[in-house]
Amino acid sequence: MNHEPPLPPTGRGQERNPIMSKNTPAEKKQQKKSTARIVGIAVILLILLCLNAPNLLFFLKPEQKEAVKLFHETYFTKYAPVRTAEGGFDWLRIVSLLFMIAACWAVYRIVMWILSKIKLKSRHAETIKGLVANLIRYGIVIFAIIYGLNLLGADILTVIASLGILALIIGFGAQSLIEDIFAGLFILFEGRFYVGDIISVDGFRGEVKSIGIVSTQIADAGGNIRIINNSDIRVLTNLSEVSSVAVSIVSIAYGADLLKAEKVITEMLQTLPQRYPQYYPVPPRYVGVETLNESSVDLKVIADVQESNIYMARRILNRELKLCLDAGGIEIPFPQVVVWQGKETPKEPAPAAPGDAQE
Repeated sequence: MNHEPPLPPTGRGQERNPIMSKNTPAEKKQQKKSTARIVGIAVILLILLCLNAPNLLFFLKPEQKEAVKLFHETYFTKYAPVRTAEGGFDWLRIVSLLFMIAACWAVYRIVMWILSKIKLKSRHAETIKGLVANLIRYGIVIFAIIYGLNLLGADILTVIASLGILALIIGFGAQSLIEDIFAGLFILFEGRFYVGDIISVDGFRGEVKSIGIVSTQIADAGGNIRIINNSDIRVLTNLSEVSSVAVSIVSIAYGADLLKAEKVITEMLQTLPQRYPQYYPVPPRYVGVETLNESSVDLKVIADVQESNIYMARRILNRELKLCLDAGGIEIPFPQVVVWQGKETPKEPAPAAPGDAQE
């Protein structure tokens, strides 16, 4: 009894092996980014501490220490807003600022964790959830900047007024950014596409991974991610709105029985929804003879599938067509090369030279 080899699992249904997925390139890259951020923050804090307390720089030469003290007296003593009225360093404000930054970071992580636990069935709801996450991130950053300046002694009303003027100035110079933001809002409100949809933009086909305020991320079948500004998405094709069509062309020889081939293919197609329900909601259809080529008769089969499964459905269809034609004894032609060798004319012996004949 012949058993058909099982098909390899697809990317959607395949479970990741926790042992094999420990040190993936993406996770290594993320770890490097996190390490670089921590090191950068530590270096900045260390520099600020050394500039504020030059006595800690014991390894410097005397002239270098004098230069650091001069910089400390010129800038930190006169212009640092964390100085007390007596000229001392106000550590309480610094501690308050650090606690505020830690609190904002904790609130952001908690909110992101809560949003990650909310599972929504609608793609529109998932898209709105991603937008809400972006707005919360931007809101926390703006709050941290304004409140941080207030902790350092700045007037919060003056800061807000200055931010308004700054936003007006930036608005004139960053019109493309404003255009991206409005385009992103129109994409969400009009429902042109959502997270999880398969779209095609300027010849790039992929799945929408995220829709942000400024840009949209699309990943193709190979995992390559393209980031497109929202204002650049002017003409697109949403391939997830309707069923897609997987097309398969199979060739048979001119000497094969066409009626038998059509019967074998039709019977096989009726079994696919039971064998592969995740790919074929309805049986594929045999359309008919597509082309009469020089050395083959091409038969066309189409299947209504989801756009996310179109490639796998086509592979399965090609495989099943090959197996059923082989089982029915129907020949599938392949290119052949016939080499013709003509008869060689026997060569006459060359006449002997006069000197050779005398010898």
